[in-house]
Amino acid sequence: MPPPIDANGDDSATKARDAAAEKNRPLVEDIRLLGRILGEVIREQEGKEAYDLIERVRQLSVAYRLKQDDSAGKALARLLKNLSADQTVSVIRAFSYFSHLANIAEDRHHVRRREVHERNGDLQEGSLAMCFERLADADIRAADIARTLSQAYISPVLTAHPTEVQRKSILDAERAVAELIGTRDGLHTQRERDDNEALLRARVTQLWQTRMLRYTKLTVSDEIENALSYYHATFLRQIPRMYREVEGHLRGHDVANFFRMGHWIGGDRDGNPFVTAETLRTALARQSETALRYYLTEVHLLGGELSTSQMLAPVTPAMLALAERSPDRNPHREDEPYRRALTGVYARLAATLHELTGTEALRHAVAPQDPYASAEDFLADLRTIEASLRHHHAQALIAPRLAPLMRAVQVFGFHLATVDLRQSSDQHEAVVAELLATARIETDYSALDEAARRALLLRMLDDARPLRVIGAEYSEHAKSELAIFETTREMLARYGRHALRHYIISHTEDVSDLLEVLLLQKEVGLLRGTLDSQDPRSMAVNDLIVVPLFETIADLRNAAPIMRDFYALPGVAGLIQRSGMEGQGEQDVMLGYSDSNKDGGFFTSNWELYAAETALVELFDALGKSHGITLRLFHGRGGTVGRGGGPSYQAILAQPPGTVNGQIRLTEQGEVIASKYAHPEIGLRNLETLVAATLEATLLHPTQSAPRAFLDAAAEISAASMAAYRHLVYETPGFTDFFFSATPIREIAELNIGSRPASRKATRAIEDLRAIPWGFSWGQCRVALPGWCGFGSAIEAFLAGEAAAAPTGKDAKKAKGKAGGKEASKESRLALLQRMHQQWPFFRTLLSNLDMVLAKTDLGIAQRYLELVDDKKLAKRIFTAIQAEWERTAAALSAITGEPNRLASNPTLARSIEHRFPYLDPLNHLQVELMRRYRALPPGAPRDAAMERIQRGIHISINGVAAGLRNTG
Repeated sequence: MPPPIDANGDDSATKARDAAAEKNRPLVEDIRLLGRILGEVIREQEGKEAYDLIERVRQLSVAYRLKQDDSAGKALARLLKNLSADQTVSVIRAFSYFSHLANIAEDRHHVRRREVHERNGDLQEGSLAMCFERLADADIRAADIARTLSQAYISPVLTAHPTEVQRKSILDAERAVAELIGTRDGLHTQRERDDNEALLRARVTQLWQTRMLRYTKLTVSDEIENALSYYHATFLRQIPRMYREVEGHLRGHDVANFFRMGHWIGGDRDGNPFVTAETLRTALARQSETALRYYLTEVHLLGGELSTSQMLAPVTPAMLALAERSPDRNPHREDEPYRRALTGVYARLAATLHELTGTEALRHAVAPQDPYASAEDFLADLRTIEASLRHHHAQALIAPRLAPLMRAVQVFGFHLATVDLRQSSDQHEAVVAELLATARIETDYSALDEAARRALLLRMLDDARPLRVIGAEYSEHAKSELAIFETTREMLARYGRHALRHYIISHTEDVSDLLEVLLLQKEVGLLRGTLDSQDPRSMAVNDLIVVPLFETIADLRNAAPIMRDFYALPGVAGLIQRSGMEGQGEQDVMLGYSDSNKDGGFFTSNWELYAAETALVELFDALGKSHGITLRLFHGRGGTVGRGGGPSYQAILAQPPGTVNGQIRLTEQGEVIASKYAHPEIGLRNLETLVAATLEATLLHPTQSAPRAFLDAAAEISAASMAAYRHLVYETPGFTDFFFSATPIREIAELNIGSRPASRKATRAIEDLRAIPWGFSWGQCRVALPGWCGFGSAIEAFLAGEAAAAPTGKDAKKAKGKAGGKEASKESRLALLQRMHQQWPFFRTLLSNLDMVLAKTDLGIAQRYLELVDDKKLAKRIFTAIQAEWERTAAALSAITGEPNRLASNPTLARSIEHRFPYLDPLNHLQVELMRRYRALPPGAPRDAAMERIQRGIHISINGVAAGLRNTG
């Protein structure tokens, strides 16, 4: 009988090494257990023959990967190539599910190790405990920390950019597996462990019998529901828990409401025609329902707990009045004021639920009545209860449920999360042009130069009259766009000011892009008053923060000049100052990581972001002093390193000096949402990390202004890196054909993983391709090109003194004499890079992410994908160039860090890769084989059942590879 599927295979050296690493023993046991259960389920469901086949594939893959056995590799390739479509799908499903189960085991082990550290009193970097100890060591007082938090705004924003290819049904089943694995450490009897294993087998059986893929395209409503599932699993309970820890470190000081959730889902229209005013209403209604149903459940449970009798513990007069106002007249609760009061609170919440969402509460002790006007009114009732409990020395009853509920109401209100609106600047321009033409003010707005546009828009903003002409016919596009603004005004009145706060303008290229959105706000009453008014009664205020999004390299370079010109306009600074929360002007500026990377490559994207942030901080330092305006940078970080991903803690600490200052928003995208927040304890850890990093970056000032030599070197490297990247991607003949053939981009475009198309236009141009499928495709074929390309050539040129932009004339001789490639110069330049790595957090974090990406690439696997390229000479030519650049990059990284091997400073990730990659490799091999068969089908040929199975197998393999790579998929 073959051994069960597990992480160790039959390699005695691996087993010995795992046994020696005692702290990883529980992880190995969990992976073994889940692998064994999966194997047993497969044997039961698919039969012994299928199980034996999967086990044979596993053994060969382990031997090839861990023992470097070439004969095993050849045998594996032959075996996989000769599988039928049904066999192939079965093997792919097995290894895909193993990747998912291994992720669950690893997440549980992270929690386990954290518990061990906490029991031992060891502080972990990124934890709130470590953060507050560092602040104390720096003599920063609790009062100063509380004051910082009172002005802080920290917000992770879940976006509608899914590369998460799992269905919610799969996520729910995997959460159940995670909970069961999490309880095993606390089981003491064999019977308990057997019962637990039986439940695990049930959930794994459920997974095996649940369709992994969606048969239909993901809708915006599906995206909304997927996002809300993380509130049930994590956010609603863990965010109050995170606040409680902060409060514990700041005893005696009020902790302001500094942390809020954000969403793009339902409000992001950029390139997504399915997001409309109706989906915005749906998103906010479902969010409100999620919050209110949570409150209803907690109020119901709280009523069960607060059974205090007034005969034993006299309550405050305010509490008694709250109880008397309740419609609860049950004589059994006559002496129980808290229960009577909470019955009334529940009735008001139930009425609020119906009024805001049109849905009904699940239980009714009394009829719903008297809805709350706002979340603040609900919170006031809870505070009455809290004060009364303190009055009769029942503080112990506050902490378990009432305090977390009160904090939840402060954070989530009746809106749950702030929904951002987003649209491309050219779409706003089209609407404004149509409004102006129909009103006979300007027949061809789009033909105006920038100066004329600004003058006209400012004039329109100061005109009290709307632009729309009664009875005129407008295009569907104009009506749809204006409906968003009209619905926003309606939703703000319904759900409160925090429900919608930011309007993001994609592809911001000039000041007029900002003014157009202000004008569209004015058109529906979201902007009131005039910019140039001196009368306080008619000074302009607006309801939405106009947020420019600078995405491309050129846009990033223009960010500070555009904002400088915007604030130089008459009345703008005053408008922003008056329109902020609590009289504090707020200006969000969003920086796009994905498109800047696709535009200029990994290093250049990071460097241009750094330079743009530095310039914006300098500008807003002056605006803060003159107008009280606070800059808040919004980081459009993707899941993968090639889209700005990587560990958030290090990324925040590596920000340029002055850029955080207690203010940060950052996107959470795609597969990263699940990896960070599907598990409650992992979610809490990631929430803590955001707060800890923000506090440390703000109060400890870990980054100082980099030395000029560092900045100059980074600029040189960036120029050379961008040139090398663009030469390969945009200037190499045939590269586009290679990309569309040698990666699963075509198949990803067919996969139902998002509600928007993969490309902005109906072309094959890489410029038009969305950054997410671009990066996702390279991850699938194990090249991960967006995460490293260009760096090796740039370092090589820098060390040779050739990286700077080529000077001319006398400057050329001077430059040649300064850095002319002599050995001493090369050594001094390498020494400079090594100092940058040691002393500059920006550079160190960048190289750490680069190290991770290189470790997860596998050009041996990638070479298999060349079989899919019809033009073999083209395939060889371009892959040779890719391979040469990868080798240059790996050599450059080793030279700078002094580490010849990858992940020397991250043994946990190194072990993870060692465990999971033997199970990932077969998925790639089979993906290639199925893509070859699928693409061989003649155009227009009917899709029979066999071909449908092949297509399904490809899509499942995409799921499995993404799960196995986690943050480079």
